[in-house]
Amino acid sequence: MGNPFIESKIGKTKCIKLRGFGGNEKMNILHTDIANIIDPKTGRAQKTKIITVIQNPADMHYVRRNIMTRGAIINTELGKAKITSRPGQAGTVDAVLIEPKADAS
Repeated sequence: MGNPFIESKIGKTKCIKLRGFGGNEKMNILHTDIANIIDPKTGRAQKTKIITVIQNPADMHYVRRNIMTRGAIINTELGKAKITSRPGQAGTVDAVLIEPKADAS
């Protein structure tokens, strides 16, 4: 049966708790502006601010509305990153850095 789709958008962090099968609890993100980014070259994880959604393979109209799903490419303060978690179900935005931002110096 499942639950309806939760649109995780960019904004001040807001979560809700839902009861899952067997009484388990799920944290669902409605809005967030923080992502956990892993740099594959160094293996280092870092929290950073999300600026916007660049590409989303689930639906091209999600980009315009800044909706994040698994596989979406986001622009962060560190550069472009691909989302590897399911924000509407996992309660966090985890991503892998795919294109670091060029330094200004």
